[in-house]
Amino acid sequence: MNKFIRIHPKDTVLVALEPISTGEILTIGEIKLKVLQDIPRGHKISLYSLSEGEDIIKYGAPIGHATVNIAAGEHIHTHNIATNLSENLEYRYTPKLQYHSFPKEDRHFMGYQRADGNVGIRNELWIIPSVGCVNGQAELIAKRFNEEFASKDIDGIFVFKHNYGCSQLGDDHINTRTVLGNMAKHPNAGGVLFLGLGCENNQIKDLRSSIGEYDPNRIKFLIAQDVEDEIEEGFRLVKEIYEAMRYDYRVECPLSSLKIGLKCGGSDGLSGITANPLLGVFSDYLISQGGTTVLTEVPEMFGAETLLMERAVNEQVFNKTVSLINNFKDYFRIYNQPVYENPSPGNKAGGITTLEDKSLGCTQKGGSAPVMDVLAYGGMIKNTGLNLLSAPGNDLVATSALGFAGCQLVLFTTGRGTPFGSFIPTLKISTNNDLASKKANWIDFNAGLLLNDQNIFTFVKTFIEFVSSICSGTRLKHEEAGFREIAIFKSGVTL
Repeated sequence: MNKFIRIHPKDTVLVALEPISTGEILTIGEIKLKVLQDIPRGHKISLYSLSEGEDIIKYGAPIGHATVNIAAGEHIHTHNIATNLSENLEYRYTPKLQYHSFPKEDRHFMGYQRADGNVGIRNELWIIPSVGCVNGQAELIAKRFNEEFASKDIDGIFVFKHNYGCSQLGDDHINTRTVLGNMAKHPNAGGVLFLGLGCENNQIKDLRSSIGEYDPNRIKFLIAQDVEDEIEEGFRLVKEIYEAMRYDYRVECPLSSLKIGLKCGGSDGLSGITANPLLGVFSDYLISQGGTTVLTEVPEMFGAETLLMERAVNEQVFNKTVSLINNFKDYFRIYNQPVYENPSPGNKAGGITTLEDKSLGCTQKGGSAPVMDVLAYGGMIKNTGLNLLSAPGNDLVATSALGFAGCQLVLFTTGRGTPFGSFIPTLKISTNNDLASKKANWIDFNAGLLLNDQNIFTFVKTFIEFVSSICSGTRLKHEEAGFREIAIFKSGVTL
């Protein structure tokens, strides 16, 4: 394995693929570079002498500017680089579509064909509280069910607790009702029980109306204040749902029926070198098969947004992308918060220095396909191909948002590691070998193997097979551990 990489021919920095010691001599073509400080893995080394104010180039694009003169061989990080980013920018539609497509293949997975034409990769029974006040009652209903049925013939019964559904105003109230309603028709759910209290502002009758047409054998509603024993009544309704879904079985489904979310968290300096590019190639492959991928984390598009805008399939989608970026900046400013308060301490420890550095690595998950649509938070996928989704970078909120949009699975890259799982399967992909070894109980797939001189287009075939197996029923680490949760985006006042 090489000790360093120059990602793009225009780059003025190298990235250490393993720790490099002071005094080591690195050979880059005809250049002999003496390393002047110890360089941790994932961190940057100046390839040339750089003047104060000069742009620093990584991924072929500026990631900030030097705040002091920097000698060749010096460590480049937060002590000598600052962001170039500022407030809202003026954008022009200058399309540059260079999609790397793949041949169409006759590849399938085993999924659940739903009556509405969608395909699930799990057949689970969900209990969804309309308000946080009945979280405990929902858990008692699930506990009673498991004591009698042990989730036989289905992939489990799960409660998705949250603390919303009441004391919310405006968009927060609407968003809560919308995303919970979206869950009712998610194809990974063979059936859903909505449990309300009765006095909350997220009224069951309004929630029911927002769902539209539904199968009353598989989607049921209960208001706790309307019955004498909500646990007994909830248990009765859950049994009815179970009887309607217990005979569902897996059938052969084309990859074109997959809608997969793309997310990163706890990123490090190798995220943009291994795991994120792997997801980009996978995204291009899936889209070539007629499938759909969704990229979110809007604040982690800042600094790389023009690369996405250039890929808008038409000017309407371009304008929606501009609004996506500027509206999120406005959201920060409403609360008098800095737009570019990123990356996190963990990101910095892993070698990411500025938001441009993080964003240029983050957006690689979207591959090279055209951007077909831009979704508001709570919006459902309508167009196949690559979609952008409005949601923050927060791992739980963004991953939940991908599920609310209709994704059956989220591919989650990480250089630092995280054990959480959303209400849909959340596949953890490590950026480096050490994390995959140290946290084998968290990590499902190791993209760090790309550092062992593996060709990414060959390696992606292994990843495709693995994803297909997960979609066919193989359980992920967080599923085995029982970690499943939702997090709803909040932007306003709580009464």
